[in-house]
Amino acid sequence: MKAFKSSLNINKLALLFSSLFLLVTLVSCGKKITFMTSEIAPAARGNVDVKKDKNNNYRVELKISYLAEPDRLSPAKNTYVVWMVTDENDTPINLGQIVSSSKLNVKFETVTSSKPKRIFVTAENDASIQYPGNMLVLETDNF
Repeated sequence: MKAFKSSLNINKLALLFSSLFLLVTLVSCGKKITFMTSEIAPAARGNVDVKKDKNNNYRVELKISYLAEPDRLSPAKNTYVVWMVTDENDTPINLGQIVSSSKLNVKFETVTSSKPKRIFVTAENDASIQYPGNMLVLETDNF
């Protein structure tokens, strides 16, 4: 009888830990958002993965395929810049420049303290600009 009760307790504990693990896994998962296609770079495809870390920051990771070199656009540009709009501020924030030796498969990662509402990529002449230009290459819907 004791072995049967002990087995029940172990099963209950295993079920409890499994449930907690599943809950933590689901809560810690981020949002994976697909970029909408663009007329400026129609072959480009990609997605954005946003995850909240243990410090309450947001890790933003972009993966883009088939992104043309910016100097092949019309008009030609020098670089691609990643922008973010947040719930707190509708003014786009420059997250940084996409730097890669191969534009066919690009990765961009950064960490921000603000929760992203929308992410987009523009083609620019200068990576340090404060406001995006009008060459919108890729964008997400609002998260």
